[in-house]
Amino acid sequence: MARQRTRRWVQAAAALGFNAYLPNWLKGEIFQGGIKGTCLPVLNCYSCPSAIGACPVGALQNFMAALRFNLSVAVHQFGFYVIGFLGAVGSLVGRIPCGWLCPFGLIQELVHKIPSPKLRIPRGLTYTRYVITALFVFALPLLLVDEYGYGQTWFCKWICPDGTLIAGIPLSALNSGIRAQLAFMFKWKMAVLVLFLAWMVLSMRPFCRTACPLGAIFGLFNKVSVFRMTIDEGTCTSCGKCAKSCPLDIEVHTKPNSPDCIRCLKCVDSCALGSIGYEFLRAKAPAAPAPAPDKAV
Repeated sequence: MARQRTRRWVQAAAALGFNAYLPNWLKGEIFQGGIKGTCLPVLNCYSCPSAIGACPVGALQNFMAALRFNLSVAVHQFGFYVIGFLGAVGSLVGRIPCGWLCPFGLIQELVHKIPSPKLRIPRGLTYTRYVITALFVFALPLLLVDEYGYGQTWFCKWICPDGTLIAGIPLSALNSGIRAQLAFMFKWKMAVLVLFLAWMVLSMRPFCRTACPLGAIFGLFNKVSVFRMTIDEGTCTSCGKCAKSCPLDIEVHTKPNSPDCIRCLKCVDSCALGSIGYEFLRAKAPAAPAPAPDKAV
């Protein structure tokens, strides 16, 4: 459908725009321009050679990892910028960046097109992203510190497959110095990447649904964000077509603003009665017109 074609073009443009400094792919170096400290609204590894901004998940871990040291030396500039940024984006649009802007989300959707049996992800596994966020993004960087009081970016180091794919592999292939230092950690991260790539073939967006801290954080805003999905209960017949079309297996007609929803709007396209829509600043988008009835022959 036209809306989904538009979404795919927006995803591709965002992936290119967030990784616009292409010359560094030839140098095997990380872009270090003046805008590199600016947070992007998506998961996009800081160490990707062409990344022009910072990944908010990495920035949040760095904030937590340095917090105890800053307190120990009476530095009170804690870098609340990243928390404010996540709150602002989430309050405005919820998980729209996941469905329309995230490069790793695009990769997952494209890999899922590989022909294979398709498996649904058990609902219980979708809650693991909150455990991963609490443990690897907040608790471990804050609690496990070195003798100077600094923690580590545990999620980036042990889990994130996006960093391996767009940063670890290219840099190790292009930079002999980095390649010479590869050890157990690189092998571990490659194993995690291969696991998720195989899972992407079988299930739609498994990383987003089970492990992504950014999706977990933005999803908490879905029910209260300025942009919200709407259901016209007067015309909805609970036929279930929206749930069948949803790539995240959401019962849209009962949970239109579920924390799992990436707001791809496939449910809007699937509703023949135009019962599903969305609103921004309380201004509702026009519902999709219902198809004309077939004429008798």
